[in-house]
Amino acid sequence: MSAEGLDWRNANLGTRVRVALWLRDEVRVGNAFSKAALRAAITGAEQVDRRMRDLRPAGWVIRTNLDKPSLQPDQLFLEKIGAPVWEREHRAAGLRQISAKTRRYVLERDQHMCRRCGVGAAEAYPGEPGSTARLTLGHVNPHGSGSAGRAEDLITECARCNELVRNLTGVQMSSAQVWERVKALPGKQKRELLEWMAADVRPLSPVERAWGMYRQLPAALRDEMQRDLQDLLES
Repeated sequence: MSAEGLDWRNANLGTRVRVALWLRDEVRVGNAFSKAALRAAITGAEQVDRRMRDLRPAGWVIRTNLDKPSLQPDQLFLEKIGAPVWEREHRAAGLRQISAKTRRYVLERDQHMCRRCGVGAAEAYPGEPGSTARLTLGHVNPHGSGSAGRAEDLITECARCNELVRNLTGVQMSSAQVWERVKALPGKQKRELLEWMAADVRPLSPVERAWGMYRQLPAALRDEMQRDLQDLLES
């Protein structure tokens, strides 16, 4: 039991509060922990990993193996405790509220595709049959503490890209590595890429737009639409 009388085992507390108390009381600053240990401790709660990530905008510094190479892929490191979110006046620290209307607008604007890797909702990642992409909303500037919940501050991301971008302290590839790949493109593709850069968006063809909207449908409706299209083409 903590000094404030709050226990991370109390299932009546919010998940983010329970995660914060567990990190403070069980892990403690300066120690590593695993995602598996976190999930095993905070049972009976949904999206435990996300609630842990939600502590970062509140000043909590939680490192991954991407910016602390000594860690294993499933390990994290508690470097600093931020706002005491278990206290009522700090309960909403770092949280950004996104309305249902804004969420729907951003997903439709981005054609239900990840703006970072291009994967569609429920689509398998290239070269990974059986994998399933889940779309979420990310911030254009994920490390900016002032980033708001307005549509212009948000982009559609798959959960994988969202996790990478949140955890990276720099870019995944160096500028020199990216430039080498850009230079290797044929002239026509260089010009096309420049247009994308200027617009800060990759234009989608009508069939790509239809694909993105199709992928966000439930599986049963996707199957039904596939059959309908097959019948349409054969009629």
